[in-house]
Formats: sequence, C-alpha cells, structure tokens
Amino acid sequence: MPRHAATLCFATPLGLVEVESADSGVTRVRLGSRGRPREAGDGAALGCARDAREQILAYLAGSRHEFTVPVEVEGTSFQKAVWERLLRIPYGRTRTYGQIAAELGKPRAARAVGTACRANPVPILVPCHRIVSGEGPERRTSGVAAIKRHLLELERDHIGTVSA
Repeated sequence: MPRHAATLCFATPLGLVEVESADSGVTRVRLGSRGRPREAGDGAALGCARDAREQILAYLAGSRHEFTVPVEVEGTSFQKAVWERLLRIPYGRTRTYGQIAAELGKPRAARAVGTACRANPVPILVPCHRIVSGEGPERRTSGVAAIKRHLLELERDHIGTVSA
C-alpha cells in the first residue's frame, strides 16, 4: 500500500474525521479522530484528501450517495473480497454478515466477514455500516455502533434524493 503523503482532519456531524491519502488514493479514514482540524502534505495526495473531505461532507449532508474518490487499501484477499462486496450494497440498504459470507461462497464465514468489516481502513467510503447482525439492528452502545446507527438513519432519510 502506498504510504500516505497527506493528512486532512475536519469537523463533521460525527465529530472530527481524519483522511490520509497517497497520490493514488485515500489510504485511511478515521472517524472520531482526536486533535484539531488541520491539513498536512501537498500535491496529488492533498488534492485526493480534499476531494474525500468534500465527498464525505456531501454524503453526511444527504446530497451524495456514492463516492468517486479513489481508495488505495491493503488487506488479505478475503478482506478485499468483503470490501468489494460492501461497495455493491445500495445506498439505504443493509445486508447481514451471513448474507455477505454466502455471496462470497463461504456461508459459514459470517464472523470472518465481521472481522473484515472491523478491519476496513476506509469506513464511509467502503460502507461497512451497511452490514448488520442477522438478529436485527445493532443494540450495542459503543461509539462505533452509534456512528453506524447514525449513518443508516441518514441513508434512510435521504434514500429518494438525487446523488452526485
């Protein structure tokens, strides 16, 4: 994976979000970042981070349903297959861990799908929040679960709007 050459931290309704980018794409998105809004880096990497910021802010405002900013992530072949599958879940829809496992031809790998979702280095851009437990909505009270609920509610509220 290319090493990031730019970092951009910005305020959102979710709190601070930090985007790291290389010239070839976004390498990491951190939700609930600590610190303060800032920019570091230059060139194509910073341009990519700025594009990601604009797209994430538009998504959080409900005016964007898909992302066009390139991502450059590293993971196992199974993780990459899960992340690719997540990109196919339509805006405002959900799948279970078991459904994704079955779609990958590994019906007993629901827990492994969950592990791959937790390892997703670019949340929001690769929508791991659209994966839910087969037992229904997330009931946990962790910060991650709260963000997931917020994003799913946002998508449900804006499902019929036009997307960029």
